[in-house]
Amino acid sequence: MSDDTRSDLYAELASTGPYGVRPGHALITMVEPHPGHEYAYNRWYEDDHYYAGAMAMPWMYAGRRWVATRDLRLLRYPEKSAVAQPVSAGCYLSTYWITAGRYDDHMRWTVAINRRLNRDARVYRDRTHVFTAFQDHERTVYRDGAAGPRDVHALDHPYAGLVLQVIDAESEDARPELLRWLAGRHLPERLAGSPAALVTVFRPTPLPGDRMTYVKQVEGVGTRLTLLWFLQADPRDCWERHFTGLDETVAASGLGRVELIAPFVPTVPGTDTHVNELR
Repeated sequence: MSDDTRSDLYAELASTGPYGVRPGHALITMVEPHPGHEYAYNRWYEDDHYYAGAMAMPWMYAGRRWVATRDLRLLRYPEKSAVAQPVSAGCYLSTYWITAGRYDDHMRWTVAINRRLNRDARVYRDRTHVFTAFQDHERTVYRDGAAGPRDVHALDHPYAGLVLQVIDAESEDARPELLRWLAGRHLPERLAGSPAALVTVFRPTPLPGDRMTYVKQVEGVGTRLTLLWFLQADPRDCWERHFTGLDETVAASGLGRVELIAPFVPTVPGTDTHVNELR
């Protein structure tokens, strides 16, 4: 392919199709480095994969990594989780926003680049994908209405913590009603007076058939909702008051069941901060 042809392809990519800034889609991936590989995994992900395997791709425009130290993982519930077995599995969480309407374009690129990274021995094998899914944005609920950062800013704003919540509806037909209850009643009530500035709600999409073999197919595509609570305080300082009993509240609604509540704090890019607190 000539240089002129490559330039034309890039020009076409930029000049056609959606190019808004709202997070229409997300990649949410929780990973467990194998024992003894914590430092090497962290350096590989931060120094190489975060960029080459994510941020350098078209239409993936924001990203942030989070870490769950040993004490944070002890706060997780429920003990019997359909997401993480055991519930403490998954030390690191990476979150990325993808431009609305560009999911298919991005997926074509990400499958191709990951094949290349794998071929070039730039994939770290000593890790387990506990919960990895591309997701479509459903709702964002704000504590303060129009004031404060929007969801488009969430991965760049210096939030002090994040809580990952995964809820399964009772059936595929019940998920729309669960979403309406969450967005219209439950989340506004929980956000009022809390340290969480906003909650984004996503639904998972199936991974392509030509995905890398070390990533398992997404479960709960028709029934699951994934919530990200963005906190202005360390989750340890507000856990008991604001984040206990969420499973009971959802169960009482009769619309679904909580499969995971997991707190994280942000990593410090370019460092191994918190790695010695994982085990």
